Amino acid sequence: MNTFNTAPNSVDELEERLSCPTQGVIESMSRIEGDILFIGAGGKMGPGLAVMARRASDMAGVKRHIMAVSRFGDVSVRNYLTRNAVEVLPRDLLLPGAVDTLPEAHNLVYMAGVKFGTTHHCGLTWAMNTWLPGLVCNRYRRSRAVVFSTGNVYGLTPVQRGGSGEEDGPVPVGEYAMSALGRERIFQYFAHARGMTQAIIRLNYACDLRYGVLVDIALNVKQGRPVSLGMGYLNTIWQGDANAMVLRSLAHAAEPPLMLNVTGTRIIRVRDAALYFGEKFDREPVFEGKESDDALLSDCTRAKGLFGPPQVDEDTLMEWIADWLLNDKPLLNKPTHFESRDGRF
Repeated sequence: MNTFNTAPNSVDELEERLSCPTQGVIESMSRIEGDILFIGAGGKMGPGLAVMARRASDMAGVKRHIMAVSRFGDVSVRNYLTRNAVEVLPRDLLLPGAVDTLPEAHNLVYMAGVKFGTTHHCGLTWAMNTWLPGLVCNRYRRSRAVVFSTGNVYGLTPVQRGGSGEEDGPVPVGEYAMSALGRERIFQYFAHARGMTQAIIRLNYACDLRYGVLVDIALNVKQGRPVSLGMGYLNTIWQGDANAMVLRSLAHAAEPPLMLNVTGTRIIRVRDAALYFGEKFDREPVFEGKESDDALLSDCTRAKGLFGPPQVDEDTLMEWIADWLLNDKPLLNKPTHFESRDGRF
């Protein structure tokens, strides 16, 4: 159920909502002890996630350091984190000895990874997605960890089945999905061998209003470009809800690791989404390709049981995206390439 009455109308308001902690997040921050280190926090989700942890800890009356590690090529991201009392630690963690320079932390949120360009830079893909996790695990083997992964590890699943569940065996396709599964396996090894408590988050499309699978579809419709039906169905979740579930997962870290699909509760048909945006933009969608009876889909029953349903449902999210684009608000210009069926990104 949507707890916000209106759509965000500025970047500042959007960022405020993306980092606004729920009561569940505040309670979780009161239950765990120690500082929190976000590794790979300079991407699309990291800044809002770290600031949500800062806000929730303050609201819970818990004094702790919230630290964010990344190369931080975007100065605006560094400034946003700094003015929200998140300590910024610029690092290229692939450099020799860089991981050893990081501070101690009882809690680790691991977000570092490579997806786009993986087909052409396979060595970097595997170094970032499997070798670096080993270095980090060895450094933080006594820490509680939440580890970002992806629903891509499941491969395609029949639409009628309703999505892959955490108990399903992975069938990764392509360098990205295979190396993402490799990242999971490295963390799982340290959980088994060193007793490291973890939650592994298989995220299936967090959506901001500036990027995301629904934004890709909406932009194609608005700009008169064809909408691919190759991947005819999808799951997605409001990024603020994904942030909240990730932080609450810290309190559920376990050995063996808790595996958790984080996504929305509905399967959205791409054609239907395009038609919706066509009505909003007064444009007739153009389609290419045809739908298959399988897609990259995840079942979020376990996460819903732990945390309840997302606050912002898919209909509201689509309404917000349409409003954002109709008012020509800023975009990140980072296509998701969700329509890829062969795992090539």
